[in-house]
Amino acid sequence: MNLSAMMYWKKPRFQRWRRTRFTEIGNRRSVRFLARAGALGILALAVSFGLQDGGHLKYPGSPWENASGRIASLFGFAADGIRISGLKYHDAEAVLTPIGVRPGGSLIGFDAANARKLLENMDWVLSAKVMRLFPNELEISVVEREPFALWQRGGSHYVIDETGSAMSSLDPARLSRLPLVTGEGAQFAISELVNQLEAHPRLKSRLLAAARVGQRRWTLHLDNGVSIALPEKDVEKALARVEELDQRYELLSKGIKGIDLRIAGRVTVMVSEAPATVTESRLKLSQRR
Repeated sequence: MNLSAMMYWKKPRFQRWRRTRFTEIGNRRSVRFLARAGALGILALAVSFGLQDGGHLKYPGSPWENASGRIASLFGFAADGIRISGLKYHDAEAVLTPIGVRPGGSLIGFDAANARKLLENMDWVLSAKVMRLFPNELEISVVEREPFALWQRGGSHYVIDETGSAMSSLDPARLSRLPLVTGEGAQFAISELVNQLEAHPRLKSRLLAAARVGQRRWTLHLDNGVSIALPEKDVEKALARVEELDQRYELLSKGIKGIDLRIAGRVTVMVSEAPATVTESRLKLSQRR
């Protein structure tokens, strides 16, 4: 092809038609209107979701309550199917509130992996699994930490698990059946004491509270008001000695005030002010094994 031929070359007819046709469509007033309306609609949705998630539309009697959920339901993204398993001491709200979900609310932008991390950061959750089944279902499985004892620190009480971790969401008044522990470091040492008491069910069943003394030893308080001062070492041997005396003399039912086992090989019994019975008189204040 020479230079003069190249100067007069024209585009194929189809390409000229396509460019002209789309230019005409884009110049139509109706198309421009729809494009602008769509952009405004997207902007309005973004603003409404922001106001809803930010809590600016939440007030008593608000007509915008759960607006994002109603909008999401139009597209099938509302939380219409939520299944939660594993709860024993908490309700569903304790699970849904931290992850920002509620029945019928919007699931647009929901991140299951992040929701799992949020739940496992709760001090009462041992582990969690969160699965989203598109478009509008959630499956949540939670393993709770098991309440083990009540820890008193100052004037406050906390529910703790076996590791000594506090569970702030649980009301201590609801779990008053748990043993009460006091003293510095008591929350971390109580599990070992309870394990030692497992071999002595008579004592364990009567345990009301345990006080940690100097982060070294325990003083037990029974449900009948009797206190038992345990030694720093050989705790299991001391517990066995108390149980032996109780089985032989029913010592813990004689109205005594306390038993001191802090000195190795010696059991000191503190009697109450009530007159001693004949059986009690045979128990010396200081008995050697």
